[in-house]
Amino acid sequence: MKRAFKVLAWGLLLFFLYFFGVLLHGGITDYQPEAIIPLKTDQESPLKTLEDSTLNFTIWNIGYCGLGAEADFFYHGSGFWMAGDDMVFPPENLTQKYLKGVQDYLSAKPFDFYLLQEVDFESKRSYYTNQFEAVKKQLPSFSASKATNFDVQRVPAPALQPWNAYGKCFSGLATYSKYQPTEVTRYQLPGEFSWPNKPFMLDRCLQVSRFPFGGKELVVVNVHNTAYERDGAQKMQQLEFLKNLIVPEYEKGNYVIAGGDWNQCPPGITRDHFKKINLKGTANTTIPADQFPSGWQWAYDGSTPTNRSNRDPYKAEETFTALIDFYLLSPNIEILKVKGIDMQFAYSDHQPVELEVRLK
Repeated sequence: MKRAFKVLAWGLLLFFLYFFGVLLHGGITDYQPEAIIPLKTDQESPLKTLEDSTLNFTIWNIGYCGLGAEADFFYHGSGFWMAGDDMVFPPENLTQKYLKGVQDYLSAKPFDFYLLQEVDFESKRSYYTNQFEAVKKQLPSFSASKATNFDVQRVPAPALQPWNAYGKCFSGLATYSKYQPTEVTRYQLPGEFSWPNKPFMLDRCLQVSRFPFGGKELVVVNVHNTAYERDGAQKMQQLEFLKNLIVPEYEKGNYVIAGGDWNQCPPGITRDHFKKINLKGTANTTIPADQFPSGWQWAYDGSTPTNRSNRDPYKAEETFTALIDFYLLSPNIEILKVKGIDMQFAYSDHQPVELEVRLK
């Protein structure tokens, strides 16, 4: 009995030493970016000015090529402590399958701008594949830039399975454009989680690219707002930050298009728009209709879901879906077409949304 007690005591001691060591390491290495960071383009386009007033966009949260239809995610299922039967990350062959699906879609679509979220630069969960570079090779004549929003040396979850920990995450936003921007900037978004979660959560940001057009500028904003909060307070702070950033741009005569994963529903769309079921967990709030001044436009396809629950692998008739990926446009832009692409979530837990506009 005494021997068993000693073994248990030593086991608990070792676990606590590991756990608090991870917390200490997380605090010391916590990514704390400046409020405004100028970004470089890793690949340049030969086109320096917009050739046409009609432009095409695609937004897509590619889910680090780890959350396709066959995948579930332990954090949404079993939780922080144990993975249970849920995936921490999928097998490498699935990750490569999802990446190829993303590459095939992007290279087959003749769009002017691609705004991607959750693109891994070097992460354990995607077997250290640089997805930013992989996509860049599919678009050799496009400018390419990235903005980091997840830089953690070791995410310790699931905490009771340190041998199966989520590990290193280095990831962020990626913008690819047919035209060369004059400037690309990372803006740190307000709102952060309290300790001990803070060092292991994303540092949300906006990636803002500027393109000259007719003596003015087209300002393109890649968006990926906060998730994993229940009351929506951080999301509202971030919407206010975005408003204070882009409304003055329009007032100066510039054109503004913001698109991506908002982790909220657009005005007029509720969380249960597609399936009237009670889903426990993180709430997807709806953006208030008066959040932005009159004339600003929300562009989305209300017939196609853009996000699914990843508590379990995808099943079309059962899985909860929502619409949280869309665009916001300034009043001086005409929406010609917006369409969600129904892939049955084959390659990500999000789906692309395509947009065609005309600058007035």
